[in-house]
Amino acid sequence: MIDGPRWLDEEAGPVVRPYALIRGRTRSSGDAFDLVATVRTIGDPPGDLGPEQHRILRAARNPISVADLAVEIDLPVGVVRVLLGDLRDHGLISVTSASAEGSRANERILKEVINGLRAL
Repeated sequence: MIDGPRWLDEEAGPVVRPYALIRGRTRSSGDAFDLVATVRTIGDPPGDLGPEQHRILRAARNPISVADLAVEIDLPVGVVRVLLGDLRDHGLISVTSASAEGSRANERILKEVINGLRAL
């Protein structure tokens, strides 16, 4: 008979709550990250980063949105935003907001719409 409830089997490993990963913080040190902002790894990670930060850096080797990154590493967006702020403070990522790319994106979308209409 086992003393007390058994929450996990031995292979599952320890459970760490998302807020524990970011030490209870709810915001990063800089500006907030928009969900559609593009993140890209630009630096070599030091050895003292946590596993979640290493997962972010691997996933962001190619440009990826904040929302897609949260899905990719299976963490809540709020947690990802705080971790991204830490990585930005260390100069390991670049972040491009959608508003900075807005005019180019709008022009591209309009051209696609025109081409689609012509194809009809």
